[in-house]
Amino acid sequence: MSRITLTVNRQAHTVDVDPQTPLLYVLSDDLALRGPKFGCGLGQCGSCTVIAGGRAIRSCVTPVGTMEGADITTLEGLGTPEHPHPIQQAFIDEQAAQCGFCLSGVILTAKVFVDGNPKAGDADIQRALSGVLCRCFTHTRMLSAIKRYAKERGA
Repeated sequence: MSRITLTVNRQAHTVDVDPQTPLLYVLSDDLALRGPKFGCGLGQCGSCTVIAGGRAIRSCVTPVGTMEGADITTLEGLGTPEHPHPIQQAFIDEQAAQCGFCLSGVILTAKVFVDGNPKAGDADIQRALSGVLCRCFTHTRMLSAIKRYAKERGA
């Protein structure tokens, strides 16, 4: 076991875990965060996505020891129920969520992509999200929400 300090959603946390423990387990079990979800455990579905170092990463295959000192943002860290982040508000406005299982992957991947490519077209956004699996098939509404966020961000 090792003491590892992480900054998650702008708060410092020190955990005593095996450095090889997947970051997802620390976020969910030790920090009680519910945004990132366990899906496939192989980094293929995207439900465990978080932002670290300005990149969307799969927390289920990321050893927590590699995140020492990293600034990590989960879906909960973007906004609050009272003041959602603009991309979260766009998803609310477009009614772009059903079960919510994929939302960490979709919203955080889209945020990182759009923030780096504010003029991206539909095909670019779809390609960026191609590695995030959605079980409910609300893709059209999700794409509308992401485009709304991009437009409002660029306004």
